[in-house]
Amino acid sequence: MTNTESYTGIDDLTVALHDGVLVVTLNRPDSLNSLTAAMLETIADTMDRAASDPAVRVVRLGGAGRGFSSGAGIGADDATSESDDPFGDTLSAANRAVRSIIALPKPVVSIVQGPAAGVGVSLAVAADVVLASEKAYFLLAFTKIGLMPDGGASALVAASIGRARAMRMALLAERLSAADAFAAGLVSSVHAADDLEAEANAVIETLKSGPAVALRKTKAAVNAATLTELEGALDRETEGQLALLASHDFREGTTAFQQRRPAAFTDD
Repeated sequence: MTNTESYTGIDDLTVALHDGVLVVTLNRPDSLNSLTAAMLETIADTMDRAASDPAVRVVRLGGAGRGFSSGAGIGADDATSESDDPFGDTLSAANRAVRSIIALPKPVVSIVQGPAAGVGVSLAVAADVVLASEKAYFLLAFTKIGLMPDGGASALVAASIGRARAMRMALLAERLSAADAFAAGLVSSVHAADDLEAEANAVIETLKSGPAVALRKTKAAVNAATLTELEGALDRETEGQLALLASHDFREGTTAFQQRRPAAFTDD
């Protein structure tokens, strides 16, 4: 498995292997790379395959266009699943994608050049090195539409920036700028927009040429020490989110969002 034909993505998520670097790109720029179940399942399948592929030394995860990802889509174009529960399918796929990034025994570098929102935050910070443009920001806006963070965000974000700051992001849906994200510990570094690509390439080259066994054991050790609550978080988020997806408040929240008006929540 040493050529680009070894990995096949989909229209909305491209995958290519170049000289030891597996490049995974969210490819829905017109919607700020909003995520579908198919995209998330493809991420998980790709990571699972890369885990045992000696040709893959490092994974680069990014988004096409001006943003990383606006999160799981809530419009008709986003419900690509033919099942009776497309939102539930997307939630399950998001959990699988996040697990696969963390479990991959190889370094994953995410490049966040613009907005990362919703489960897009989870995907970005599940990576081992998170590089952000000064134009980037991170947003958990779930409560604005009657939902809760998912994709492991309640564990991943809190493990990175602490409980108090995570609560502000999650409860108040506060946007975290790239500079504040770096100061809080959510991202590894922040760069001028024009420098981000070169900085990312330098980091990726260092990891690609590094000692693979030592990198694998280091990643596993740090994750084991800091993400002890991830599985519990995914279970709690799934239970809570499935209930919220069936609520009146979610229907009102999404309608209000689409109509660009304040939501009138009724707590049911």
